[in-house]
Amino acid sequence: MRLAFSLHLKHLFSLILLVFLLLGLPIGAVASQAAGEKRPAGQPPMRFILVHHLLCMEECPGWISAEGRITSDTPAQLRKILKKIGNRKPPIVFRSEGGDVDAAYAMGRMIRKAGLETAVGGTRLKDCPADDLRCDAAIAKDGTALGNTYSDGAYCFSACPLAFAGGTSRVASQWAFIGVHQITTIYNKVRVSYRIEYKIVNGKKKEISRKEVARKSAGQSSSTKLGKKATVALTSYLKEMGVEKDLLDHMMSATPDSIKIVPPAEAIRIGLMTDMLSYSEWPGMPRCAPDAAAEAVCHSRRTVKTPVAEAPVLKAPAQNASGGASESLPKTRPMDFLLMSNGNCLEECRQWISADGDITPDTPAQLEAVLKTLGERKLPIVLQSNGGDMDAAFAMGRIIRAAGLETSIGRTQLPNCPKLDPRCKASIAKSGSTEGEVFAGRAYCLSTCTLVLMSGTPRIVGYSDIGLVRPTTSQYTKFFAYFDEMGVSAETYETMMLATSIEREKLLPSHAFKLGVINGVIPYDEEPGLHVCGPEAKESLRCPRNQKPEITPAALAN
Repeated sequence: MRLAFSLHLKHLFSLILLVFLLLGLPIGAVASQAAGEKRPAGQPPMRFILVHHLLCMEECPGWISAEGRITSDTPAQLRKILKKIGNRKPPIVFRSEGGDVDAAYAMGRMIRKAGLETAVGGTRLKDCPADDLRCDAAIAKDGTALGNTYSDGAYCFSACPLAFAGGTSRVASQWAFIGVHQITTIYNKVRVSYRIEYKIVNGKKKEISRKEVARKSAGQSSSTKLGKKATVALTSYLKEMGVEKDLLDHMMSATPDSIKIVPPAEAIRIGLMTDMLSYSEWPGMPRCAPDAAAEAVCHSRRTVKTPVAEAPVLKAPAQNASGGASESLPKTRPMDFLLMSNGNCLEECRQWISADGDITPDTPAQLEAVLKTLGERKLPIVLQSNGGDMDAAFAMGRIIRAAGLETSIGRTQLPNCPKLDPRCKASIAKSGSTEGEVFAGRAYCLSTCTLVLMSGTPRIVGYSDIGLVRPTTSQYTKFFAYFDEMGVSAETYETMMLATSIEREKLLPSHAFKLGVINGVIPYDEEPGLHVCGPEAKESLRCPRNQKPEITPAALAN
């Protein structure tokens, strides 16, 4: 310490103290990042590549492959490629273990502002080896490449879902993973040295200057406890992106060294995903426009409307429990029920009830007759219908709920039947079950069929179409009373109906999950109704005793 004296005009002595003050100060949250990246040999920083599909360069718009760790520099890199593509709007396909949260916020906002879609998936470039799927040799000088995408094993973890949430459409398949965990805020402690000058005026010290002369690292500290500022930032961001704050609960349920996988059903329910890709769709496909041509390469194609008759065009003869069909093939026909099996029921088979056709006032009685022949056996009911009589649909739903049966959507194909008549009379067994196959693809449950579907416990779907139904003014009371009875959100459904003028239209899976119309997804290697083995089937891997329906992802609570 050095002392210096000087004489002022008022003859007051001032003491100027020159000191070095050592202060231990945390200089903010230097890296507000999602933790869990303990692997020193983790992903390199995220890199963006504009890729065109190998098989459809002209028809496909291409996508931006975004793979790697999100760092503080990543938003700047994203900004460069967005500037490069101009007015084009290719989807962004993420495969990332996460990284910097603040950078993820910035990326999500940039993506939303640019009006881009997002997907979870990996990119495989042309002629790259298996251990380096985005090899430098496959990337042209202008930063573009040829390749394709894949879902199996792709992931978007940690802070990646926050960037993914920026998409106007946010999709993934059942074979990709979205995971979150607690946010860890890392503080870098710095010891700072200052040169401070004081003067003594009337016996009191007064600081007249402060200058930093040195700083030295004093270690780090971290915390998974979200402060008020961090909580506000996160909840505000989720609201901005249309994601429910339930995601925060998922994040806080997983420690920084673990990952909480958010199942597709839950991701759709909370708005993190807007739709699920089918087995024939891949990450990087754009969402279909309402007027998309049949040959357009896109996902989530809208259902083609088909009129639903108030009554069957032709009156079919009454159906017996074995499901005998009409001789003629009108455009619409009353629903019939077939007891179906797949495989040899003396060895190994699965069984289900196929319910196909329009719902008429007689349909509930036919359903009761079929169930009576089965006794205590609880077989899944696989629906395919354009809808029909609303009161009959209510009655069917109550019968199914009382019996505790599973419902799903699927089209049943009998052997040796033409495609235009998949339930031809010649292939229907005269007694017992009819052997055949069932598929989710191109199957549908529209209009009042959804009322029957929502009665299942569980109610699960694959890649099938679900329809809407609008009640008339006189039907409102009993319509929403039925919703409450089935544990489906009537208020949300009514809001959705008021927002549109259509009488019936495709119901997006995201809406179906939010409403509770469905509560599970059929595993990718299964088809509708193939959950219950025949009573005489021998025990095997496909037919374990006391088998329960397998639902992937786990069904949401009603």
